[in-house]
Amino acid sequence: MERIRTIVFDYDGTLHDALAIYAPAFHLAYDYLIALGYIPEGSLISDQEIGSWLGYSSVETWERFMPSLPISVRTVCSAMISEAMIAYIQSGKARLYEGSLKVLSALKEAGFELVFLSNCRRAYMEAHQKLFKLENYFSGFYCGEDYGFAPKYEIFKEIKAMYPGGFAIVGDRFHDMEAASRYKVMAIGCSYGYGAIEELKAANVIVKDINEVEALFVG
Repeated sequence: MERIRTIVFDYDGTLHDALAIYAPAFHLAYDYLIALGYIPEGSLISDQEIGSWLGYSSVETWERFMPSLPISVRTVCSAMISEAMIAYIQSGKARLYEGSLKVLSALKEAGFELVFLSNCRRAYMEAHQKLFKLENYFSGFYCGEDYGFAPKYEIFKEIKAMYPGGFAIVGDRFHDMEAASRYKVMAIGCSYGYGAIEELKAANVIVKDINEVEALFVG
């Protein structure tokens, strides 16, 4: 495998412990669906189930959660979740995994190009950029909404043409492993994130903590 010069990071479940803001935001939409009669009164949903959708685009999430839900209602719920999460970010409730910024700083100082690649919406990405000053670490930012929520491997094709190879992709879901596999680049699976361990079977390396990523590249 060629020498790594560019490292592409997923965000939620890789650098950002997203459930802290996603779960309460999703519960708002869930209660809304109960009020409309789409979900039976008294129904409950666990944070574990909510976390299982982290890393998916909003389109994928609704297809898995309630595929029969009308598009118009999905749109309202998606906006509700998005607006709530941004409000939580702006109020300082978002939290990165311990060591995330230290790892990014060490990798950048070591000369690696770092690229942000997430299935998120642009407003969500920009809110995190502002809160955590992510532009101090990343050379490029790519979010799913800007590409019509196309698969990550399609977005990575553009990244691959823009940045120096070799590449490594770091993430917690099959979307990240799929992108790495299709382009035969190094895949680093994050078992501490929200994906099932089976999703990481194509990984070259599996890490149990974000701090282990630094050790892979900076010795």
